[in-house]
Amino acid sequence: MRFVIQRVTEASVTVDGQTIGSIGKGFLVLIGVSQTDTQATADKMIRKLLGLRIFEDQNGKTNLSLEDVDGSLLLVSQFTLYADCRKGNRPSFINAGSPDLAENLYQYIINECQRQLSPVSGKVQHGIFGADMKVSLLNDGPFTIILDSNDLA
Repeated sequence: MRFVIQRVTEASVTVDGQTIGSIGKGFLVLIGVSQTDTQATADKMIRKLLGLRIFEDQNGKTNLSLEDVDGSLLLVSQFTLYADCRKGNRPSFINAGSPDLAENLYQYIINECQRQLSPVSGKVQHGIFGADMKVSLLNDGPFTIILDSNDLA
């Protein structure tokens, strides 16, 4: 599983001209699912995501978590994170999880983040799996982290 996490001051996702998810300060997270991912993989990634301390404290040190700054999440499914460009110029997506697997894990991640982050409505926004989405963001920093489940202990 891969997460591309962007610290943002604002982000939104639209489908067919309609904004379906929008946040202020927080993380825009692009989520890629591989063929071998499970709920256990997702749990490991969620734990790391929610524990990341990449917001600045009063001394300018990246020492605060999403919850510490009362931040929000915008979760967007993106199978292209598993593009394989080693051969030729047309990417292969053979390593991406099947649509059923990916959609189930994407929904699981949304539900778990909603449960764990805060009971406050609207803290976790998301895109629509498989839709043609337009994502807008104002990257804060810029600060972007790539998490790969294969690299986590």
